[in-house]
Amino acid sequence: MIADIMIVVIIAGGSGTRLWPLSTPQYPKHLLKVNGEAKSLLQNTYARARRLTDKIYVVSEAGHIKHVKDQLPELSKENFIVEPARRGTASCIIAALAHIAATNPDKNEPIASIHADHYIRDLNGFLRSFRLASDIAAKSGRIVLVGVEPDYPAVGFGYIKKGTLYNDNQFVFNVDSFKEKPDHRSAQVYLRSGDYLWNCGYFLGTLQAFERSMQTFAPELFANYQRLREAPRQDYEKTYLDFENIAIDYALIEKTKDLLVVPASFDWMDLGSFADMHQAVDSDEQGNHVKGNVETEEVENSFIQNHEDKPVAVIGLDNVVVVNTPHGVIVARKDLAQKVGEVSKRFGK
Repeated sequence: MIADIMIVVIIAGGSGTRLWPLSTPQYPKHLLKVNGEAKSLLQNTYARARRLTDKIYVVSEAGHIKHVKDQLPELSKENFIVEPARRGTASCIIAALAHIAATNPDKNEPIASIHADHYIRDLNGFLRSFRLASDIAAKSGRIVLVGVEPDYPAVGFGYIKKGTLYNDNQFVFNVDSFKEKPDHRSAQVYLRSGDYLWNCGYFLGTLQAFERSMQTFAPELFANYQRLREAPRQDYEKTYLDFENIAIDYALIEKTKDLLVVPASFDWMDLGSFADMHQAVDSDEQGNHVKGNVETEEVENSFIQNHEDKPVAVIGLDNVVVVNTPHGVIVARKDLAQKVGEVSKRFGK
C-alpha cells in the first residue's frame, strides 16, 4: 500500500521573461491561465497537490507574493514562505526545509518539491508517480527524483541517465548520472537509447535525507540552511540575501551520489517558450491558435493573441508568434521563440 503521507512544497518563482509580454517580471507565467482554463497554472498545481496531501507550502518572492496569495485564498498565511528576493531554487528549497523543520516535528515524512508553472493534464498519472516516489523515499531514506520519459530529442532540458534497477516490481532506478542540455545529435542518442529521462526538477526526500545529503555532498548549502534556522527574525532577510543565486540541481542534486529516480507516468510540459505554449493550447485546422480581435489571411502553424481592443491582422506568415498586450508586442518566428526572454530583458536596461 503506497502511503499518501507527504509534504508538498510548490516553487512559485520566475522572472516572467520567457513568455513576455503575456507574463512580466511583476506577473510571471505561473499566474497565467492556459487554453481558456478557469484556473491558473499555479492554481492547477495547488489542486494537484491537494490530491496528495493537505500539508502544502508555497515559496514565492516578495514582489509576487500578493498575487500568489490572491490566487490561493484558502491557504493559511503560515503556509506561504516569502523570499526577500530571488536567490535561485537552492535558496528556495533550504528556506522551505528550514520552515518545515521548525513547524513539523516528523523528520521522516517525505517532502516533495514541485514547480508552479508546469502544465500537466494526466492527474491520475501524476498522483501515481508521486505516491510511489513518496513511498520509496520513506522506505529507502534516499532522495527520489521523478523524471519524464522523453518523446522527442529536446535540447532545452537536462537529462537523467538511469542506472541499475532499485526495485524490479515498481521500476525504480538508481541514478547513473546527469547530462546538461545537449546538442541535437546527443539528444537523439539519448532518446533512442531509452536510458534517459528529462530532468523536470521534481524530487522527494525526508528532512533527514535532505540534511544528510547536504552535510555529505553540499556542506556550504547545509551551512546556509543552518544559518536560516538560527537567524533571528530581524536578520532573516539579510541572511537570505547573502546567499549565492544558484539552482538546487547544481548546489545539491547533481552532487548527491545515492539518488533514485521514478519514471513519470504522466504528460508534462514546461511552457518555457511560445512554441511550448502553442502545443498546450487549442488550434484550428491550419494549426493556428488565435485569440482576441484578430484577422488572419493565409497563415499557418502560428500562435496569435491580442489582449487589447485594437484590431490585429496577420497576413501571409507561417510558423510565427504574434502577441499584443498592454505591456508590449512580440513578433517572432516560432522556432526562435526561446530568445524572447533574452530580448525582453533589454527593455529593463
